[in-house]
Amino acid sequence: ELTHRAGGFIPSKNIKEPALGAYESVEGVGTVFMKKVDVRNNDIVFIISNSGRNPLSIEVALKAKEKGATTVAVTSLEVSKKLKSRHSGGQNLYEVCDYILDNRCPEGDAAIELEGMDGVKICGMSTIITGILLEAVVCRAVEIMLEKGIVPPIYKSQNIDGGREYNEEIEKQYIDRLNRI
Repeated sequence: ELTHRAGGFIPSKNIKEPALGAYESVEGVGTVFMKKVDVRNNDIVFIISNSGRNPLSIEVALKAKEKGATTVAVTSLEVSKKLKSRHSGGQNLYEVCDYILDNRCPEGDAAIELEGMDGVKICGMSTIITGILLEAVVCRAVEIMLEKGIVPPIYKSQNIDGGREYNEEIEKQYIDRLNRI
């Protein structure tokens, strides 16, 4: 929801591959994946994992740090502290990142129990709460930039007159960093 959207930073990108969820608990996948990801010194990489225990997210964080990026874990700290890491290093995501955004989501992520579901909960909370947390980070970052006299490169809605042209002009400054399918 943050990348290539109205109100979001133009020089941002989502580095998720759809198939990775199937391999999140396989050690080494994150390390291989990060070989193809353009992360640079001074980048900020948000790694999102409610449990924070799987090798994929931990390896992404470690490799991003090796490349000079600042890492931010978006996780349920209470849940993650209870769970044993599935990574051979023995640490969970919050332990390898520079900063933590605690989404305070429940164990198992889903929060609503309905009659007839035999204890299976629905409605994962981390997606909603993570979106709110990250939008709050964007808002504060923009405020800080403006306080320093920097006009941040923010997308305008493409559904307002001139929005698309405005975005395309600013995107030219970041063309080497933007992924487009």
